Amino acid sequence: MSSTLQQVATVEQAVELGLRADEFEMITQILGRTPNFTETAVYSVMCSEHCSYKNSIFWLKQLPKDGPHMLVKAGEENAGLVDLGDGIGCVFKIESHNHPSALEPYQGAATGVGGINRDIFTMGARPVAQLNSLRFGEISQDRTKWLVKGVVKGIGDYGNAFGIPIVGGEVFFDKSYNQNPLVNAFSAGIIDTKKVISAKAKGPGNPVYIVGSATGKDGIAGAAFASKDITEESANDLPSVQVGDPFMEKLLLEATMELANTDAIVGMQDMGAAGITCSTCEMSAGGGVGMEIHLDRVPTRQENMLPYEILLSESQERMLVVIKKGQESVVKEIFEKWDLHAEEIGTVTDDGRVRYYMHGELVGDVPAESLVLGGGAPQYQRGYAEPAYYQEYKKFSIDSVKQPDDLKKVAFHLLGQPNIASKRWVYEQYDSMVGTKTMSTNRPTDAGIVNLKGTNKALAMTVDCNSRYVNADPEIGTAIAVSEAARNIVVSGGIPSAITNCLNFGNPYNPESYWQFVGAIKGMSKACLKFQTPVTGGNVSFYNQSNIAGKEIPVFPTPTIGMIGLVEDKHKVMSLDFKQKGDLIFILGDSVNDIASSEYLVTYHGIEASPAPHFDLDKEFQLQEVVKGLIANDLVNAAHDCADGGLFVTLVEMAMPRGLGFDIVTDSEIREDAFLFGEAQSRVVVTVSEDQEEEFIEFMMHSGVTSTLLGHVTKGKLMVDDEHFGFITEAKDIYDNALGKLIEN
Repeated sequence: MSSTLQQVATVEQAVELGLRADEFEMITQILGRTPNFTETAVYSVMCSEHCSYKNSIFWLKQLPKDGPHMLVKAGEENAGLVDLGDGIGCVFKIESHNHPSALEPYQGAATGVGGINRDIFTMGARPVAQLNSLRFGEISQDRTKWLVKGVVKGIGDYGNAFGIPIVGGEVFFDKSYNQNPLVNAFSAGIIDTKKVISAKAKGPGNPVYIVGSATGKDGIAGAAFASKDITEESANDLPSVQVGDPFMEKLLLEATMELANTDAIVGMQDMGAAGITCSTCEMSAGGGVGMEIHLDRVPTRQENMLPYEILLSESQERMLVVIKKGQESVVKEIFEKWDLHAEEIGTVTDDGRVRYYMHGELVGDVPAESLVLGGGAPQYQRGYAEPAYYQEYKKFSIDSVKQPDDLKKVAFHLLGQPNIASKRWVYEQYDSMVGTKTMSTNRPTDAGIVNLKGTNKALAMTVDCNSRYVNADPEIGTAIAVSEAARNIVVSGGIPSAITNCLNFGNPYNPESYWQFVGAIKGMSKACLKFQTPVTGGNVSFYNQSNIAGKEIPVFPTPTIGMIGLVEDKHKVMSLDFKQKGDLIFILGDSVNDIASSEYLVTYHGIEASPAPHFDLDKEFQLQEVVKGLIANDLVNAAHDCADGGLFVTLVEMAMPRGLGFDIVTDSEIREDAFLFGEAQSRVVVTVSEDQEEEFIEFMMHSGVTSTLLGHVTKGKLMVDDEHFGFITEAKDIYDNALGKLIEN
């Protein structure tokens, strides 16, 4: 054994690196000796929550992974792969970059975008669209404004420079995110299903290359940083925040696409969390092989980097590639053409161990399988307990809330709320037109729509989660998140296909936070099984907390759902905008006397303690099947999900694009505020031209779904029960500009 390996690590060093004392003992047993410092550092990142999912893997395994369109299931490769037909597949995934964004919002968000796109193109898919889901604290706080501006600029600058359009997303504000914002980035790419690149290493003797950028000290131990609470001392972790270069990533994309068209590649993986450590161990374990890696051959940005610094660096725009022996010149020529590093740093071996050398000296020797998810990495089932607030929330009664006298005032109040108002200030900083595939830019749709060139199809995608609902009831709230994602795709003319998820929760050692996590998994499973939308992958982000009044409070549990769907006939894409004066307005689904967890109840009445809104999964599924039929039979000319803000906000959003209005009547059996502003689920608003009315009614009579005529489209006046609620121009001015004013003031 070399002299370096004899310099053993201590328990104190292991704990300082983020390991637990019992985990250090477990590592000692695996190796049959006490690990040295380099090996301990390797295990510290690979056994971190971010890499090993040690506190979540048991429950993640409960999620449904099989579906009618699956080509690559969760955990098999860098991202999920769904069959779109015609030899085309969609690779897609969502991941978080929360803690880096909390400390350095610009680079934190930018590198989140870069990392998720690399996960897509390392499989050989060309990214075609991005979405993002963002959560911030109270907009009145200066820190929140700083975070919003930094995150949005980071996403916009990286995405625009990289050249991939951002076609949708969501932004939500709540005090629970004051210290700990959530930045979840989604990317989707299109691939020839015969040219999928594996993330597995194979073939002893094959050379191992590192390609892309040089390795620096940025992002060292970033995975461990993402696996602990944010505190006042977290600023000391700024070196754990990576620095991105979108222009380098664009070169890396093009070089990878060119390499994918050769037969030189055996396997390839992005170097994201835990850098070289993760990619060498996961690729080796995935292929049942080992590697010998020479760290002194890795191109570095700083001199005299230590072995553990090279291994743990999360410098961006790098990938590990295993090449067929004899094809080395192919790789070198392609990467030299794109002015990128492509250095041979090792070889594949046959014994399942990964050995790291520095100037010929062995500095680390670990069994690959012991470091990976599903292998020897620790797995825990944490205890969980229902929080006291859950039963308290259930005691809420609508009868305890007096209906306001002036509902017009309520309506315009809602239009100006940051969670309801247009996110124009955000999306105007993104390029939604770069590339030539976006279809939903000029036709407002509930889901982002991307053209599939050479086919009659289009790809629909959305990200959804109302975290207030999930906080009120994790199981129901998460089932609603899946259902709303499916609803957004269905009302846009698509058929839901599969999901990816980004599970953002508090500290897993907190039994109440873990209870929320377990409930969310159960709700997601039920809804995904119902819609036949398997989970293709994603990530878990624990330790998201904010200090409120001196107490550590978890953020609202936020299981963000990214969903894709297929529009089988791109001419059937359905937009949400009213088309012409005189069209009839119908609401599909049941209207109920419910204002629970609504934006109206929280922001107008100041009542936060209420259960999740009314929801019935079977009725939701039935509604979506009916909407599919209406669109397929050309019986409606606009369709829009009734969601945040309730019916009034839905109608305004449908009226604004063409400057039209509406004249509706409410249901006398339901409180007017509940009818207009309640957020009961499983409702869709559609418009029907007068010449289609008879056929529409005939269709609905046999559907088993309630349909109610609300009224008709007007030239621009907003009328409710014969009361004048103003003009669409007033509503649009408030809706369009409220968020920008709140951020800039």
